[in-house]
Amino acid sequence: MTVPPADSPHRRRNALTGEWVTVSPQRTKRPWQGDEAEEIEATGVTYDPDCYLCPGNTRANGLVNPDYSGPWAFDNDFPALSDGIGANEIGPNEIGLGKASLDETRSAVTEGQAAVATERSLFCSEPVSGRCRVLCYSPDHSKTLTKMTESELSAVVQLWSDEVRQLRQQYRWVQVFENKGAMMGCSNPHPHGQIWAVDTLPTEAVKESMTQAAWFESQGRLLLDQYRADEEHSGERMVVATEHWSAVVPYWATWPFETLLLPRRHIDHLDGLTEAEQVDLARVLKSLLGAYDRLFATACPYTMGWHGTPGAGSSPHWQLHAHIYPPLLRSATIRKHMVGYEMLSEAQRDLTPEVAAEQLRFAISTAS
Repeated sequence: MTVPPADSPHRRRNALTGEWVTVSPQRTKRPWQGDEAEEIEATGVTYDPDCYLCPGNTRANGLVNPDYSGPWAFDNDFPALSDGIGANEIGPNEIGLGKASLDETRSAVTEGQAAVATERSLFCSEPVSGRCRVLCYSPDHSKTLTKMTESELSAVVQLWSDEVRQLRQQYRWVQVFENKGAMMGCSNPHPHGQIWAVDTLPTEAVKESMTQAAWFESQGRLLLDQYRADEEHSGERMVVATEHWSAVVPYWATWPFETLLLPRRHIDHLDGLTEAEQVDLARVLKSLLGAYDRLFATACPYTMGWHGTPGAGSSPHWQLHAHIYPPLLRSATIRKHMVGYEMLSEAQRDLTPEVAAEQLRFAISTAS
């Protein structure tokens, strides 16, 4: 295969999903006359009497928050999923629970395709159940992850681990995530994340499981472990590396400054982290998320989410990893929009991943 020049239009394949992204480096020189959002303002108050997540406040459903002093989790008052159908009936041999083989992964794909040959298959639906949790990172209304101490961040990582350990015993997929900032649809500025645990394998999980399983079957090695090693060797897209973690702007990145966070050993999910790995993860998150804030001179919005092995058991092919998707393109007020060609044909980006990684490395190097 011919390797195109990095400064010319080309496509890159996402090895984790099998999808493609168009890269158009020449477009970084175009003048911007499009939409510009208002400057993002970080909250400066440590307690907001009108915030439904602050300690001691009454939430919309009438429940009163405890006077918590560290990370705290509770069931979402307005959950996207309910626990009434099937969640307690999933056995250890169901897809996604126990040891997930390639055949089991493929069967998860075909579950939703079985109705294609049947009558009325164009109007197919199925029940879904799950549990939605809210994770308050801190009692301090103003403390985003980047403003926390490494000790405070370690406590958040520990809460992630504890929640995952419990939820993955019952559900096929446990999605830990955070939407930070109004630009990402966050309805409350109090520092918090969420977990949606569901009894099915969602679309992204199926794609990632298929590619990782196929690679493992053909190569005998973890896809993301091989990818991490190759990126560390190249260094072009590396952002930060520590004893236990590596962060890289993926070769196939869609969002301008997205990063992929990878452990440096095989780990199934967040509940498999050692104490040293939890502490190191807190250090990496503070450095990486802080780089976003410095790069854009604002409390940078993002969506961050963890993908771990489906179900309660271990998997020979699946590697824990986190995706971080900041929407900002050129400044605190100019964001990347997924419209037109991106919605109708294929993901597209202007800034190359290599340039994005270089800018993030510089932002980390300027930390005081």
